[in-house]
Amino acid sequence: MLNTLSRRCFCTVAPRPWLFVGLGNPGDKYKGTRHNVGFEMIDAFAESQGILMNTVHCKAVFGKGFVGEVPVFLAKPQTYMNLSGESTGPLAAYYKLPLNQVIVFHDDMNLPCGVLRLNDKGGHGSHKGLKSVIYHFRDNREFPRLRIGIGKPPGQMDPKAFLLQKFNVTARQRIDEALHEGVDALKLLLSKGLDVSAKRFNKEQKYKHLRVQTLPV
Repeated sequence: MLNTLSRRCFCTVAPRPWLFVGLGNPGDKYKGTRHNVGFEMIDAFAESQGILMNTVHCKAVFGKGFVGEVPVFLAKPQTYMNLSGESTGPLAAYYKLPLNQVIVFHDDMNLPCGVLRLNDKGGHGSHKGLKSVIYHFRDNREFPRLRIGIGKPPGQMDPKAFLLQKFNVTARQRIDEALHEGVDALKLLLSKGLDVSAKRFNKEQKYKHLRVQTLPV
């Protein structure tokens, strides 16, 4: 795969590669928790494309392959969430990628559970993983991100406890549906580009937002 990837990447007519980074915490303790949906999106995409996540590179579980003719690198930083930039920054630098070819997947409490948004840039919104990524991108915030809604904590629940809690059955179903939708959005991104895919996908998700925001989780 490495020799094939190298030959195809250095072809003058080859599309530019993308780096997909999913944020989360390593270890079985955190598997299936709200804070780890970024990892889950990487796993869903890798499985859909037959890409093996079987190496370690720049402190991340790592895989690489092609979607059509587009080279794709997939990474799950193993630094723990708050230090995600220690892996993401070096990965982007290693492959000499412009930041508009790096997309970060992360949980978002400001979106209802299972609702997604594809954005071309933004702040960190108090998300410590994103904050670390931005810091290691030298405070550059102009990189795409796929926001994965997990909803807000109920009542007076501590947000930290909420993030590290596993989904209930209803929420789990919504997240599983969102992962499938996210895979489709990412395939569209690779074939049509960010602008076209974001407009189309976010329009669909806007209607979903209106439909689910009043439903119990």
